[in-house]
Amino acid sequence: MPPRLHRIACSNVGRALQRTTSSTRIPILIVQEATRAASRQYATASPTVSLGSLRLPDDYIPPTQPPSARRPELRKTQLLRSYTAMLRSTPLMLFFQHNNLTAVEWAAVRREMRASLAQVPAPVANPDGITPVDITSSIELQVLRTRMFNVACKTVDYFKPDVQAESSNLYTHDLSKAAYKSIKDATVDESSTYAQISPLITGPIAAVTFPSVSPAHLAAVLKVLSPSPPAFPAPLRKKNPGYYDPIVQNAFQKLLLIGGRIEGKAFDNDGVKWVGGVEGGLDGLRAQLVYMLQSAGLGLTTALEGHGKGLWLALEGRRTQLEEESNGGKKKEGEEGKEGKEGEA
Repeated sequence: MPPRLHRIACSNVGRALQRTTSSTRIPILIVQEATRAASRQYATASPTVSLGSLRLPDDYIPPTQPPSARRPELRKTQLLRSYTAMLRSTPLMLFFQHNNLTAVEWAAVRREMRASLAQVPAPVANPDGITPVDITSSIELQVLRTRMFNVACKTVDYFKPDVQAESSNLYTHDLSKAAYKSIKDATVDESSTYAQISPLITGPIAAVTFPSVSPAHLAAVLKVLSPSPPAFPAPLRKKNPGYYDPIVQNAFQKLLLIGGRIEGKAFDNDGVKWVGGVEGGLDGLRAQLVYMLQSAGLGLTTALEGHGKGLWLALEGRRTQLEEESNGGKKKEGEEGKEGKEGEA
């Protein structure tokens, strides 16, 4: 005898079959009604029903493609879109290699990073009265899916939607065939950002994302996640005793800074620490640039003035010499005549 199904299982199967037949019956009935209406209106000039105005229900699920059981944020298409959007909108990213951190250790790392960022002074209004946005709450630490992030980096560097839109009328989003073809046929240049970052994006990788380039916030993150005295010393035990808990120290020993991506360019550890060591942040860097330009202009002006003064002195000395030479003979003849008269007397 065939195996018998439990009563509850039979009812569940019946509901599933009823839901499937009802979902597939809706679009069929809609198309039939549209065709009937269109056939009745064949003698009129303007039909009242058109197939282009039909729309399937929002909750319609095609029977040939059932819904995925995976969460939306873990699907590959969603991951690729989120990574490309993050790469295009995030000017500063730090990459860390992690090795088997537990959930408790990740929570401890994020807690200490938040505590270090909270000590960064709030932005002050500039002379124009505009207060910069505080980015402390927007700095995040997230674990990356290495393979999808590698594809996203290649897509951002080699796929140009504007050029593709001008050349053809095809779809130009990051999941389109045009994007796939552009990254598949692309020739990787050794000097490109992707060629410099791709060797780093191997194995388990985590990233710290900054919504803007802020050396002060970068220094606060480096002091906790990758301390290197004297530029980026670790927090003191008296001020932050939680930093020296065994769980926290064990987690930090499993994190290794491998590089960064700043303004679309790849930076190694020394370059990242140089950006974090800029005094005064971007305002201080702008002040240094202005001082450098002013010093260069002042030096150029002094050099030009020195050459002009030297040329004027040389010409003036030559003019005086020529005047003395032209007036020297007359002066000597007059002096000789006076001496002859004095001798005769």
